[in-house]
Amino acid sequence: MKILQTPVRFYPFTGGVENYVYYLSRELVNSGNQVKVVCANEPDIESKQRVEGIEVERLPYMGKIANTNITTGLPGALSDGDYDIIHTHIPTPWSADWSAFYSNSKKKPLVVTYHNDIIGQGLASLVARIYNSVGLNYVLKTAAKIIITQPGYLQSSSHLAKYRDKIEVIPNGVDVEKFQPIQASDNEDKSTIFFLSVLDEFHKYKGLDYLLEALKIVKNNVPDVKLIVGGKGVLLDHYQEMAASLGLKDNVEFAGFIPDEEIADYYSQASVFVLPSISSLQEGFGIVALEALACQTPVVTTDIVGVAHDLKQIKGGIVIPPRDTHKLADAITQILSDAQMQKEMGQRGRKLVQEKYTWKVVASSMEKVYKEILAKS
Repeated sequence: MKILQTPVRFYPFTGGVENYVYYLSRELVNSGNQVKVVCANEPDIESKQRVEGIEVERLPYMGKIANTNITTGLPGALSDGDYDIIHTHIPTPWSADWSAFYSNSKKKPLVVTYHNDIIGQGLASLVARIYNSVGLNYVLKTAAKIIITQPGYLQSSSHLAKYRDKIEVIPNGVDVEKFQPIQASDNEDKSTIFFLSVLDEFHKYKGLDYLLEALKIVKNNVPDVKLIVGGKGVLLDHYQEMAASLGLKDNVEFAGFIPDEEIADYYSQASVFVLPSISSLQEGFGIVALEALACQTPVVTTDIVGVAHDLKQIKGGIVIPPRDTHKLADAITQILSDAQMQKEMGQRGRKLVQEKYTWKVVASSMEKVYKEILAKS
């Protein structure tokens, strides 16, 4: 098949959607398909290239609106080629809207991966509501299939209910070769927590505020507990001040941006990875939880995260309700206090990922969806 992918950005830009398109496209190419990605040229590099067999065309952009690059050359780029399937992504309106328009005009089937709702604060919230009632409905109505990464999103998103008949659940994946356990230093009393996110207003839904409050409680039982916070952003000072005000200055290390090649080491050296997400509308899946499990590290997360159900089933970590600081603290303390539990949870988590969440498995499911659409059309 000839497949056109239209994310707003692409590798080497890192982010949830960007990683999703990169790994999915790579596996689709490996199974014999032709994949082209049209995206914004951010970061500014060569405009046309091949990345592991994927044809990439990067377009100049005139600015951003709500984290979406406005690429005025997108309509022309979409028209310059013949594809069997167009695959676009929400929540990035510009690229999704033009992909839907191209799909309609060229009578080519559209697949939409609905990663999460489009929301905002203040004026951005008004703009989001207007878009959701017009542009989003057009994209979803045009789509032959809508992919969601976890079944819970069908209940939590008010925009998906009327399109239930064309929704398919295909989870996110993880690169199990890149993310694998790295031998830790000998330390029987490990008490390290790892958290990873962009530290800005948009990503506050990842729940770092609640984790810091929980850490104060954990410290009562595990005095030498250490939280490593990976990521940078405009709220770094806010979180540093919050940690200090809670008496946690010596218990929290803000590691800043962690290079891609070092991430697996951070996951592996941690006793537990914590993702205390609080918004089911914004947390589409929580792929960092999969990465931690692939590195054989137990996970504490909330029941809105995509892997939560499987995590409970296999006992690869502990799942709690969102915004419950005391249950979060109890879960972390329980894992930190039992080295054997850490080991067994980690082993079960790695096995789960290898069986269900590899990109090869995900791409195979997606390829099946593409073929079913083409057979019908």
